[in-house]
Amino acid sequence: MLLSDIQDITSAFNAVSLSEMDTVKLMKRVDTKFAISEKDFKNVFVNLKDEYNVLEVNNDKYSEYESLYFDQSDLIFYKDHHRGKANRLKIRIRKYKSNELSFLEVKKKHKGQTIKSRIPSKSWSEGFTSKEREFLSQLYPNHSSLIPSLENKFIRITLVHKENIERLTFDLNLSYKKDGQTIEMENLVVCELKQEKINRLNSFYNEMKKKLVRPLRVSKYCLGIMEFHSSKQIKSNRFKRKTLQLKKILC
Repeated sequence: MLLSDIQDITSAFNAVSLSEMDTVKLMKRVDTKFAISEKDFKNVFVNLKDEYNVLEVNNDKYSEYESLYFDQSDLIFYKDHHRGKANRLKIRIRKYKSNELSFLEVKKKHKGQTIKSRIPSKSWSEGFTSKEREFLSQLYPNHSSLIPSLENKFIRITLVHKENIERLTFDLNLSYKKDGQTIEMENLVVCELKQEKINRLNSFYNEMKKKLVRPLRVSKYCLGIMEFHSSKQIKSNRFKRKTLQLKKILC
């Protein structure tokens, strides 16, 4: 989607700043994800302005993100997700292009909740600083064998609920890079409802229900890993239903 289109569709929303969003950091939360097409996104998004404000940074109501993911050489983080392991991790460095800040982040899935820990980072490789190694050692003692496994980029629109402690994000223009090869996923929009506890009584959830779009536990990391590895290299059979649904959107 063109940036001019994104600027146009977000213009009707009232803006909030990063400092105003501090009350909804939701570092411990429940996530509900959906995958939709750009057309459905545009149709749904316009109906949310009365319930949500939009995050604005440097006069832009969208943010450009870059992520560098880490894994073991055997892709254990991917495999844990594929097995449906209840307690699993993602480790990445995320760069926020709007303010050029980067954070080393560890996302832990535990009993259905997402718990995120992070510290500022200036790295973009496996060469972690002593402070970063100390941070990782508390959350993942085996961090010394981590290697970069995938890069991705996307544009995110972040909505903040006007009354509830809740955020709603839309990730567009998703692309992946590995070993010099780039794959772009045009037309796919990954939506994520972030709440303290699941609450389906909001306009976005109702819009998804009207369109018969069910929640989809889609991981952007796993999605990218599958693009660069064959079925002989990694198992993906448990994601078959999800990938078929995503392919319908990408076509």
